[in-house]
Amino acid sequence: MPIVRRPLPARIAAATFTTAVTVAFAVVPASAGPISAGPVRTGGHGDHGTGARCSADASLLGFSDSLDKTTFDGTAVAGLSALALTRPGRALALVDNIGTTPARVYELGLDRRGSTVRTGVRDVTVLRRTDGTPYTGADFDGEGLVAENGGRTILASSETEPAIRRFRLSDGRETASLPVPDRFRVAPAGQATVNQTFEALAATPDGRVLFAGMEGPLSADGRDAAGRGLQRIVRYEGRSGGRYETRAQYAYRTDPGLGLVELVAVGDDLLLALERGFTAGVGNTVRVYRVSAVGATDVSTVDSLGTVTDSRTWLGKQLLVDLVDCPPSGATAKQPQPNPLLDNIEGMAFDGRNELYLVSDDNNGAAQTTRVYALRVTVRPSPRLDARAILPATAYQPGPVSGTQLPPTTVNGITPPFPGQPIPGFSAVLPARPGGTSAERLLAMPDNGFGAKNNSADFLLRAYEIEPNYKRHTVDVRGFISFRDPDRKVPFPIVNGDTPQRLLTGADFDIESLAWDARGDLWIGDEFGPYLIHVDRTGKVLSAPVPLPDGGKSPQSPDLAPGEAPTVAASRGFEAMAASRDGWTLYPILEGAKVGDPDQRRRIVYEFDARRGAYTGRTWTFRVDSPDLFVGDAQVLDGRRLLLIERDNAMGKATEVKRLVVTDLDKAGADGVLPRRTAVDLMRVADPRGVSTPARPGEYGVGPLFSFPLQSVESVLPLRGDQVLVANDNNFPGNDGRIPGKADDTELIVITVPGLRDAP
Repeated sequence: MPIVRRPLPARIAAATFTTAVTVAFAVVPASAGPISAGPVRTGGHGDHGTGARCSADASLLGFSDSLDKTTFDGTAVAGLSALALTRPGRALALVDNIGTTPARVYELGLDRRGSTVRTGVRDVTVLRRTDGTPYTGADFDGEGLVAENGGRTILASSETEPAIRRFRLSDGRETASLPVPDRFRVAPAGQATVNQTFEALAATPDGRVLFAGMEGPLSADGRDAAGRGLQRIVRYEGRSGGRYETRAQYAYRTDPGLGLVELVAVGDDLLLALERGFTAGVGNTVRVYRVSAVGATDVSTVDSLGTVTDSRTWLGKQLLVDLVDCPPSGATAKQPQPNPLLDNIEGMAFDGRNELYLVSDDNNGAAQTTRVYALRVTVRPSPRLDARAILPATAYQPGPVSGTQLPPTTVNGITPPFPGQPIPGFSAVLPARPGGTSAERLLAMPDNGFGAKNNSADFLLRAYEIEPNYKRHTVDVRGFISFRDPDRKVPFPIVNGDTPQRLLTGADFDIESLAWDARGDLWIGDEFGPYLIHVDRTGKVLSAPVPLPDGGKSPQSPDLAPGEAPTVAASRGFEAMAASRDGWTLYPILEGAKVGDPDQRRRIVYEFDARRGAYTGRTWTFRVDSPDLFVGDAQVLDGRRLLLIERDNAMGKATEVKRLVVTDLDKAGADGVLPRRTAVDLMRVADPRGVSTPARPGEYGVGPLFSFPLQSVESVLPLRGDQVLVANDNNFPGNDGRIPGKADDTELIVITVPGLRDAP
């Protein structure tokens, strides 16, 4: 006899049966509230009782194995591939294709009390065709689930065709199906691969937008050289319980070797994505990402995602949690796993506030576990562009003609020499006065001019006092400080050594970072030494430059002896330097790895006592995401927490990484490695108020999705609250990341970063 949904009081026999199985659970009347479902595994306790910490934004609250290898109404509670919350204490779980058994969805009691996750089966509904006959595992592979109208109807995606169908929960009968673009059908009807289609399904809270995500790529899209899946998410628009029509396709890249198995729509342009993979003999990889669809590009007309060269085409994603990093919390695994907590997790549901539930699909196999997880997560809104001001690339300042040592070749429309002193962008930006927190008046410092010792002898080292006018989107230059050595503190020859002021030039130092100390003096981080240079507020050098405490030298160091091998790579010195709030401690940071360091992701953070003018001997390790990334700048947020720029060396459409990262010097691991939390992806900033528009001809990266695709993002300055200022070095005139063929201007942007000051 086919299984049908009956009123709960008629389930007494089923309840009696389930008490006899090894892992028992109870069936109780609906009025009795959430179910306590047999033996429960719970996670450990972490900070402030929020659970076992897995990442900066996620903690494991608990988990339950009570559904594993149980039965209900003669059906195996197995193959749970999707999860949807319906109301407090209730959820639905969809079964995938287990043999020829009926396609079905279980109603679960599901809640959490403290670190106890309580779950059990309350009901089961067989999913039926319009004629009333049941779908089975032979023609229905249930993978995605959306609950509509409080759970009275559901949308379920099947990977078989694929298809998205609506079912009534009262009798399980199909009432409608959604259109599916032909190319998404399984080959030979389309370009999809068997068992790699609509694994993910999600609806926005208002039900007006539906997202269907492909587990694997279409044959025309494939994977890139790194093994990342080039996948599509179909956007539908309509209304909950009514018609939906396809409106767009979005491009999504999975991590190498992983598939997209679930989506949650937090809002119209904010998703959570669950990626999962399996390696025989090793186990599962399970990661949850925060995904931004702000200003998302419709790729419906793109024949192959493998041809996409614009990084903004892809949905932006930031890691929320990698489950391997959660404490095992007493979990056991039936097969090898890198963490016994892991299994084949395929379902995900979010309560809309801060609790995320996951469920694993045991594939009805003895070596896998049906496990329900509860996590506390922080899902922040997208950063917002508040202001933008632009200093033209050719805003030449008073001084001698410069660029005379450059070849007279036109680059991005500009030919040297230059009529005065250009401002080649900013490598450091500070409040114009010590202790300031305003973005109104700033002290902004360019670097050595034209990028090398041998071409920058006519570029004078300065810091400019500037005033951004954010209403006009302009920058006014109010004056400058000239760095000079009239008292002959610099112990090696300099270009202007025989002049009274001994003005410093780009052939003497490559100045990249700047900090106020408690006395109101300035400290400069240099890359040629690398050195720390102490000057007064007028720019006069007060003492001999301080070299690295470990004897590190760059190829340009005046201290490098003949035949001596440099230990700091060229242009990888003190690009970043933060100052403590009291102004007595500096934290200079190497831009890149030291020569020969076996850990090429390591960026050394030093501690320097500005009162004594000496290093303390204490260091930390900040690890960038990959060896080819750089630390562009750093500032103290508060206490000993730092905000850093992490960037690649690309510009324009090729840009992949321009981000701000928060770390905490007081939370280093035993190995000295600092924690990290990505605060903002600078390539994905919302501009709902049109701050960046109207666009200039050919301008890239402006509009509802604003990006900072400039090669050398090298200045960051926390302002009040969650606001932060970011500026670029334009490498004048060589960069054209904003408008191809036109030298980049210097841009100063102010953005609001929700949760900027949250802990890493």
